[in-house]
Amino acid sequence: MKRTTVFLNIFLNVFLSSLLVLLLHSCGDAPSQQGQVLKINGSTTVNLAVAEAAEVMRQQTGKTIHVDTQGGSSGGISMLGEGLVHLGMSSKPLTQKDREAFPQCDFHQIHIGDDAVALIVSKDIWQAGVRSITKREMQAIYEGRIKNWQKLGGPDQRIAFFNKEPGRGTWEVFAKWLYGSIDAVPQVSFPEVGGNEETRNKVASTRGALSQLSSSWADSKTVFPLSIENDAGEIIRASAENIASYRYPMSRPLYLLSDGEPQGDVKEFVSFMFSDKGQNLVRKHGYLALADLSK
Repeated sequence: MKRTTVFLNIFLNVFLSSLLVLLLHSCGDAPSQQGQVLKINGSTTVNLAVAEAAEVMRQQTGKTIHVDTQGGSSGGISMLGEGLVHLGMSSKPLTQKDREAFPQCDFHQIHIGDDAVALIVSKDIWQAGVRSITKREMQAIYEGRIKNWQKLGGPDQRIAFFNKEPGRGTWEVFAKWLYGSIDAVPQVSFPEVGGNEETRNKVASTRGALSQLSSSWADSKTVFPLSIENDAGEIIRASAENIASYRYPMSRPLYLLSDGEPQGDVKEFVSFMFSDKGQNLVRKHGYLALADLSK
């Protein structure tokens, strides 16, 4: 009986010790270095090219890569900052506030292409002849001083403005163009929309609608991008040339974000995004590849 008890105690001690070593090993090494699961989260704009790149890499290498868009750009930044993902996706540049919120994270911005924020309208407004807007007009709409399209040369139709959720990269680029600083944006009360698909569907199905959207999602079939009229009276479209030169005022870079210099599977994924195949995926989804910016 004593012999059985001794062997049982030895077995339990060996089992528990092995289990503890396994747990410590799993906790001490990031999954990306183990070749297990590469986790990516953030901007719905950046997601299009990244999600397809992830699928290509899954097929080529057998790696497990999870791509999500929870919380948009701000979600990608915060989840990377908290160590919950290996790469963030952002359609806006990092701010000092972003870095200060997560001092434990060594944020690295990895530029993979360029896009722009468009102000889109529903088909009825476009067909009525509204094709451009000024910054002052947009401010008046945002502040509730203009509520009808007649004030902009359009039909006698209430402006149904859908505001992007604050924290979304698209909203922040729009807000900085409109007011110069996020801190200067007034408190407003409009129906809010999240990702690009939700925004496009909402505007397409609502008469008199207006919202902010990634320019590559403005298909000119269901929703239509307005040009921006500057202070000199010039009409500036969100064309590839104007985005590449940043002449269009809401042009923006698209980023992957890493914690420190990319290593292991993270580095491999970033390298793929820089490759010809990766950059062609950026172009495929309507964005400008890095080579397009130097032209």
